[in-house]
Amino acid sequence: MIDTEGYRPNVGIILCNGERRLFLGRRVGQNAWQFPQGGIKADETPVEAMYRELEEEVGLKPHQVELLGCTNHWLRYHLPKRFIRKNCNPVCIGQKQLWFLLRVLCDESEFCLDRCEKPEFDDFRWVRYWTPVREVIYFKRGVYARALQELAPLLFPDRGRRRPPTAPQPATQR
Repeated sequence: MIDTEGYRPNVGIILCNGERRLFLGRRVGQNAWQFPQGGIKADETPVEAMYRELEEEVGLKPHQVELLGCTNHWLRYHLPKRFIRKNCNPVCIGQKQLWFLLRVLCDESEFCLDRCEKPEFDDFRWVRYWTPVREVIYFKRGVYARALQELAPLLFPDRGRRRPPTAPQPATQR
């Protein structure tokens, strides 16, 4: 499903553990790390899509996580020209995403990365809050930084009225 502007509606999932570390999954067969994410089907709400993707990619069910919040608006990124499939109709130029922050309530031994027929991840690790901005593929860095900046107060309420931790500047690819 592509919207009239050429964006595919999508959900992004940021999982945190009790130490406020974030889940970063390694894409199958690649040295590429990212958060779980996936498209929203025509008959789904974003929350329903998020829980479906959570189970498909990480093997977790709703009772195994606590929903802390989500971004207020769609966050968009553009695909580099070499990734745009011009022979598709309509042409998808990027994704618009709602990002969800979830706290894991179960032991990580309950994670199952091969729950679906075509797994997304073959490994995962827990990382510091801003690490994903540096490690995700270059064209997603800006959207990761915006999502983490917006959701930081939900995970770091102890910072009071002060600003949440500052995001590092995403590196650009030349």
